[in-house]
Amino acid sequence: MSVTKDVSFSLKVVINKQKTKVLFAEAESDFVDILISFLTLPLGTIVKILKKHYKDEEAPVKIGSLTSLYNGLANLDGDNFWSDGLHDVLLNPTSSFGDECLQLKLDISDSQPTKYFTCNSNHGRPIPCLSIYYDIAYCSCSQIMKREVGQNTSETNGVFTINTMSFIISDDLRVLPNMMGFVQTLKDLDVTDTNGTELRNVTFGFNEIMDLLKASLLSRTPLTDIILNKSQMYGDSARTKYEPGVPLDRIDKKTTPNSKKMNLKVILQKSSNKLLFAQAEDEFVDFLLCFLAIPLGGVEHLLGSNTCLKSIDNLHKSVADLISDKYLASADTKNRLMNPKLFHGYISKNFILPLNNPTLVPTNSCRWGAIEFFSINFVKGQGKYVRGPRMYKITDDLTVTPFCMASTISTLEYLNIPLSDIKEMEFQIGPEEALSILKASLTSTSALSDAMKINPMLMKQPKQEPYY
Repeated sequence: MSVTKDVSFSLKVVINKQKTKVLFAEAESDFVDILISFLTLPLGTIVKILKKHYKDEEAPVKIGSLTSLYNGLANLDGDNFWSDGLHDVLLNPTSSFGDECLQLKLDISDSQPTKYFTCNSNHGRPIPCLSIYYDIAYCSCSQIMKREVGQNTSETNGVFTINTMSFIISDDLRVLPNMMGFVQTLKDLDVTDTNGTELRNVTFGFNEIMDLLKASLLSRTPLTDIILNKSQMYGDSARTKYEPGVPLDRIDKKTTPNSKKMNLKVILQKSSNKLLFAQAEDEFVDFLLCFLAIPLGGVEHLLGSNTCLKSIDNLHKSVADLISDKYLASADTKNRLMNPKLFHGYISKNFILPLNNPTLVPTNSCRWGAIEFFSINFVKGQGKYVRGPRMYKITDDLTVTPFCMASTISTLEYLNIPLSDIKEMEFQIGPEEALSILKASLTSTSALSDAMKINPMLMKQPKQEPYY
């Protein structure tokens, strides 16, 4: 485990004859573990660490509408939340893989070890009550829980993959164990011509890992972008783009725990059909804010590895289909990565999307038995963040603010949009629409318009007379 940024990794990289494309790279398990850890990062964590790392750049990093959702959350006053701690809970989401990430040779997650507390009474084992919050929750015996309890640690043979393995990584982040036949591997990588290829030894440090995370979210060719064309990354042809459509099998009524729909009022400009803003109550805002707590692998699970983040899709499918269980560090590694659980409290028990029921479970090496967990932050229940009943305003890029009639009229005046040029539409947001909004938020800065299929009309140009 490394808590410094001075760690580096050596990759053997094969480049095509024209020196325009990385054909593949070969890396050890410690590097691949970091690559796989991208799937464990909550969306809010990704926005946070990229924002922190690239803060000095002229053009800020934008990940679809997630960046504006996160920034809007940061600007919301604390009195909009049910408790003081909820603001921080969302700005710094906790991953259920936090302990694993701390074991990586280089941890980019900016996470802290989870600490567990109980009361001072000697209950024996198993401990009946446990809290992750110091001095703010009560045990069943009515005492405040502020005594830290440790966990057993044991040696492992790797974090996500077995530490003796090496892997082949394609330009678009398909990952294959380096255990297959030479010809089959080249076939799987779609490499048909090796004439004139060049072998380079490339070093990846902290900055390159952050570049790789950024490129994996913005580009279909992240290795080429970083290694060969770093100053001109993300050309239009290689950028990720929103593609409509969600897998209907993910929203089958049998697997979706909540059939209740949410109301969303959308205000449009008549003349252009452009979405100006939307209005919704606290339930819908809670749903949007939960996006920040969902790990990237959870999004991949919900969308069937079809998120429009093509490189991340490939990484997810590699763990699912290309990396056998025998090359993974433990028997349950694949299942946890493919269908990750959220950390305790982040989503309600009847959340509209079929995510794994939220839980706070100690690591496998923990010696405790059945445990009841407490959280003082979620005073209104799990997944309840903003105060209500209250109306909120949501822009097309998912920026959330409390709705104010006076300021809205002032904005329309500033934009020179008369009331006669606006109309209101009402949408019912069920599981299919919810998945569409989540998918659009990953790549689009007009997530509501794209998800609800609101297409601005092209303004008619005045007919020009021919010039003689």
